[in-house]
Amino acid sequence: MTADWQYVKLSGEQESAARELVAATGLGIIAARLLVKRGIATEGEAKSFLKPLLGDLHDPFLMAGMHAAVKRLSQAVAGGEKIMVYGDYDVDGCTAVAVVYKVLRSLNANAEHYIPNRYDEGYGVSLRAIDYAAESGVRLMIILDCGVKASAEVNYAKERGIDVIICDHHFPGDELPAAVAVLNPKRADDSYPFKELCGCGVGFKLMQAFCIENKIPFSRLSPMLELCAVSIAADIVPVTGENRILAYHGLRQLNRCPSPGLKALVNICGLEGREVSMADIVFKIGARINAAGRVENGDSSVKLLVENDAAAALILAKEIDRYNTQRKDIDRRMTLAANKIVSRHEATGIEPAIVLYDANWKKGVIGIVASRLSEMYYRPAVVICRDGDKATGSARSTTGFDIYGAIKSCASLLSGFGGHSNAAGFTLNWDDVPAFRQMFLDYVSAHIDTPPHATLDIDAEIDFKDINRSLMNDIKRLAPFGAGNTAPRFATHRVYDYGTSKVVGRGQEHIKLELIDSKSGAVMDGIAFGQSSAVKYIKSKRSFGIAYTLEENTHKRGAILLQIEDIRPEEEA
Repeated sequence: MTADWQYVKLSGEQESAARELVAATGLGIIAARLLVKRGIATEGEAKSFLKPLLGDLHDPFLMAGMHAAVKRLSQAVAGGEKIMVYGDYDVDGCTAVAVVYKVLRSLNANAEHYIPNRYDEGYGVSLRAIDYAAESGVRLMIILDCGVKASAEVNYAKERGIDVIICDHHFPGDELPAAVAVLNPKRADDSYPFKELCGCGVGFKLMQAFCIENKIPFSRLSPMLELCAVSIAADIVPVTGENRILAYHGLRQLNRCPSPGLKALVNICGLEGREVSMADIVFKIGARINAAGRVENGDSSVKLLVENDAAAALILAKEIDRYNTQRKDIDRRMTLAANKIVSRHEATGIEPAIVLYDANWKKGVIGIVASRLSEMYYRPAVVICRDGDKATGSARSTTGFDIYGAIKSCASLLSGFGGHSNAAGFTLNWDDVPAFRQMFLDYVSAHIDTPPHATLDIDAEIDFKDINRSLMNDIKRLAPFGAGNTAPRFATHRVYDYGTSKVVGRGQEHIKLELIDSKSGAVMDGIAFGQSSAVKYIKSKRSFGIAYTLEENTHKRGAILLQIEDIRPEEEA
């Protein structure tokens, strides 16, 4: 009951555009209005949005450095040179490695994959990996989802006789590494039309260009689309433009004909027999792929993603599921400890951001804890742990605040940093952590005028009588949802408890609701996670407003469930 609801009605011109879309697309008026609110107002824009076409993917050779990258890769494949496909240990890096490795192996290239150990080798390009590559006879390294600032490491690789192609999407530094090619749409000199590819997306574009150059049919590449969808969802990049095309077709493949590795994960997550969504990927599939790198080594996830045998894939998926169980336990304990520290800090006043550090915290989970803190307190959050004499930090942002810029402002104290506007990571000397904390807080104070607070953008105000299968089918046509194209959020005012709402959950933290809309008299089921504190008001027989998204009710075939995000007394609604 703390969020501000923001709802802006369509203008007269927008309403006219929505009504024209009803005739052009067959959507109902509510869904047509949702399209207009997303900036899609013409018939052509709507048709491209509702049915993305693979033929609309951009020419990969528009990306700076692509010609050089394809020339060197073609030479390596044709000559039987040993190729190392190297990537970061998160979902984006693991899926990127799987895409490139699987395509190359399908062409009988001499390739192997390598994921660095988070604890022994750290983030980015590992010198240990370069040494291993040189000793193994590797002549070409393809580095995915990292490397755009790895000038020293690329130079070292060259000294050891290894050429490097970098595929990254993080912000570059002032100078690019002296690699054969640095593929990154965020390069200042890059004119590629879409800037928001994830690391897996950049790797996919490299493979697309390689296939075009070598007259290999797109059908060799299309099985990789499911991995692109997983990465786009988990890395929280905008599901717009080219990402929407990749995610749309990748989700269709994941639901119709998944690879053995992803099918095993779907089964382990309890998603078999239902339509897998982007949210399922974020909270279930992606969480498990990430867990291997957080607890042990991300290489286990790559092995699963490239496995062709169903039985072997299931064994690997079960192993990764165990890692996820361990991760959740560590996450729970660290989040509890972090909240206690925040309470102590804020006993004397509210700070503009959350900056916490503890020498005993586990490096693989600080990013998750930072995300939880930013969501709980709706402020930028930084969590730091100790690594010998060094410290490793992970930062997460709130809407509209550039966390990368905030970290960059502290560069004088940092030995390395990277990321993008929503998330960043960095390293520094442990003794400098208190000074960093103050410098970071000073920057946030200077760049956020008022303390940020939770806001909910409401797409439409509707009554329960408007909720039916037709609306649900229309919403499905607007998917896939994610950053830049969030699931439609609705608000309904003046609703009451129908008499059966109750607290549920192991910790009695959720509310299962049955609600009646006082205006239409219609009744709907709902679930409000983590909002049990509102149950007293709900049972007081007073009216309230709800903000929610619509979901399929898995317990009642064909029924629709309100996924309630906020509940507030009607006098505030």
